[in-house]
Amino acid sequence: MTQKRILGRMSRRSVVHGSLMAAALAGAGSFFGPWKANRVWAQGAKKPIKLGLTCDASGQYGNSGQDDLLGMRLAIDEFNAKGGVAGRKIEWITTDTETNPATATRVAERFIAQEQCGFLVGAVHSGVANAITQVAAKYGTVYINTNSSAPSEAGENCSRVKFVWDGNGTNFSKASVRNAVDKVGKRWLLLTNDYVWGHTTSASTKALVEAAGGQIIDNLLVPQNTRDFTSYLLKIQQTRPDVVATAIGGDDIKALRQQVTDLKLEERTAWINNQQDWPDIWGAPDSLFGVFGTTWYHKLQLPGVAEFVRRWQTAYPQSPIPVPGNVSYNGYTATRELLRAIERAGSTNNIAVIKQLEGLKMTAADRMQHFDAVIDPATHQVQQTIYLARRNARPSDPTDLFEILSQTEPKNAMDDAAPGKCNLIAYDKVPTYEM
Repeated sequence: MTQKRILGRMSRRSVVHGSLMAAALAGAGSFFGPWKANRVWAQGAKKPIKLGLTCDASGQYGNSGQDDLLGMRLAIDEFNAKGGVAGRKIEWITTDTETNPATATRVAERFIAQEQCGFLVGAVHSGVANAITQVAAKYGTVYINTNSSAPSEAGENCSRVKFVWDGNGTNFSKASVRNAVDKVGKRWLLLTNDYVWGHTTSASTKALVEAAGGQIIDNLLVPQNTRDFTSYLLKIQQTRPDVVATAIGGDDIKALRQQVTDLKLEERTAWINNQQDWPDIWGAPDSLFGVFGTTWYHKLQLPGVAEFVRRWQTAYPQSPIPVPGNVSYNGYTATRELLRAIERAGSTNNIAVIKQLEGLKMTAADRMQHFDAVIDPATHQVQQTIYLARRNARPSDPTDLFEILSQTEPKNAMDDAAPGKCNLIAYDKVPTYEM
């Protein structure tokens, strides 16, 4: 089935199953939550392992959510092609979480209590991720947060059951702020999406700017789903900061970039656009400006990158985005490492899988990045290579949009404040299960 047909099947509230839809429907209704401690399914090793993929298909991060889904599905398909995990096939189910925490709460609850998903994977919006975390923690369900980047996800909102895969706002600010204060200027203005990712990312940027000797002259809060940035851009024209640091995401950043470009404001001040997700870049490539962060690029000259791109393109020949970006990459590697962890554990017992992921070291070659990565056992965030990039002035083809400026080692981009804010509960406080 082509990707176009698959996407066409997905309505706003539809549920899309993997290859074992009939089995999933047969199971619905046979179990009603909440789960209690020490759940064990008598079917044992023959029962497929079921993942709930919590992906936006609408709202501010609808495009990124669907790109995330492609990466997850590729990892699942590759495991199923070699027989699954420990002889058990992998099922998946997904529903539009609508870039909405309330919807995400309902989806997570249904995936666990009614659809019998043993693991949850997904999220781009940090409010959505936190909502899923609360439900997952109630049941002890292992949750892989693939792409939401609020520092709070591995800080005050961390959880023993959650693993945070993407770099966060602090990681990207640490890779860029000090050098920009020294080389560009000390007067900074913050442009902040008015939700948890924007707030926590801008707070981190502010602390780093001031530590480097700079000054925040203003912080403009931007409501989600803003499409007219006129008043904010007039303020920027009036105050003339040396640097504008944005924490604006999804469809909002595409609208902002276009209006900045129309006014040629990118030529009058320096812009640092924290992390830029590939679906947002591909949706508006002509307005790409400033310096921005990413965790991966499809033209990195590293082992495995070109092969991964070919596999992804073979799987999704009709994808509206022709190459994988950081979002799909995170969806792929996160799902792959979850399945590997189940395989190493030899069990779907949640505590056994959590212990396989905590402190996991991943080689640079395996992750297709410049430096080895590790899952911090104190916060459950992946400490990984952070890249800074700008628009490529000499692209080799229409997809070659980035010029990679630097690669920062994980130890130099680490969010030092997170361990002090994260309090992981003891294993014996987590409800246990085996599916």
